[in-house]
Amino acid sequence: MENGSTRRSATRQKLYEAAVTLIAEQGFSATTVEEIAERAGVAKGTVYYNFASKTELFEGLMRHGVELLRNELRRAAERTTEAGGGRVDALDAMIRAGLEFIERYPAFTQLYVAELWRTNRAWRSTLTVVRREVVEVVEQVLRAGVVEDEFSKEIDIPLTAAALVGMVLVAALDWQSFQPERSLDEVHGALSLLLQGRVGGCSP
Repeated sequence: MENGSTRRSATRQKLYEAAVTLIAEQGFSATTVEEIAERAGVAKGTVYYNFASKTELFEGLMRHGVELLRNELRRAAERTTEAGGGRVDALDAMIRAGLEFIERYPAFTQLYVAELWRTNRAWRSTLTVVRREVVEVVEQVLRAGVVEDEFSKEIDIPLTAAALVGMVLVAALDWQSFQPERSLDEVHGALSLLLQGRVGGCSP
């Protein structure tokens, strides 16, 4: 039998999935707790049992989604280095992992990118923290590459890491919105060439 913690985790997952879809479709303000509960197939009271407010639910959703992304990126980098790949290979694996994540969770990605541009939200501090967590995973690989002389010491690590994360997010959303006929392999291949030429320092 499931214990209380497992059941609560499963319920929260249902609420996250319902909330992210609804908020991506109609916006945060227009989405009600009743709609989230109905979409998740639970009673309205269940939402408030797990979250004190819709805002708290949204903040939890952001943390949950970004944690999934961060873990995917980290695992991709670790698998590559454990297999003997270099740091550029690790970054390339992270790009693919990011694209695969966005393909699986398009509504979350749309919502996350949209909220990054809004500065007047109650959860702005939460977004700042979770964004930092994702960027730090990429920074760690860049920093290791500089130490191992695979990357130039002139690289601005924080800005480069943020640029790589942003590149994947924007390219993936553009792919899904305007070029859906392209395969994941095609999109990854294009970004991989960009990575090899810019960060890897290869000749064009």
